[in-house]
Amino acid sequence: MPDVRGCHLPDNLLYDVENNIWYQDQGNGTVKIGMTAVAAAMAGQLVAFTPKKVGRTVKPGKSCATVESGKWVGPAKLATGGEVVAVNEDLSAKPDTVNDDPYGDGWFVIVRPDDWDGAKGDLTPGADVAAPYEAKMEAEGFEGCD
Repeated sequence: MPDVRGCHLPDNLLYDVENNIWYQDQGNGTVKIGMTAVAAAMAGQLVAFTPKKVGRTVKPGKSCATVESGKWVGPAKLATGGEVVAVNEDLSAKPDTVNDDPYGDGWFVIVRPDDWDGAKGDLTPGADVAAPYEAKMEAEGFEGCD
């Protein structure tokens, strides 16, 4: 598993480094989506999670959820368009789960992508994500997750 400045980045995921979002193909035509450990550390303790509702369609580059911390509010932008088929309802009650477990219990939504094969080509495989994240952290002056 790549570890960049103390931030864990599982190699079994795909990453949208620019938007700090991870993707996990569920093998059934759906994709689980969440926020990276890097994003969680940069944002600080999350205090709110507002997802799109199940059944809603999200266009590529648009938000599937809004997350809020004490110092940041922003969208979780999708690299692929699709229908939201599941939402992590537990995050609405306990959004800081993302800070503790971004790749497990801290997932955001599951979508049925319109063009997953096309979107995958724009994402970075976990095995190759260390260098792009190192460059991003350097450019943003982010010291790391420790």
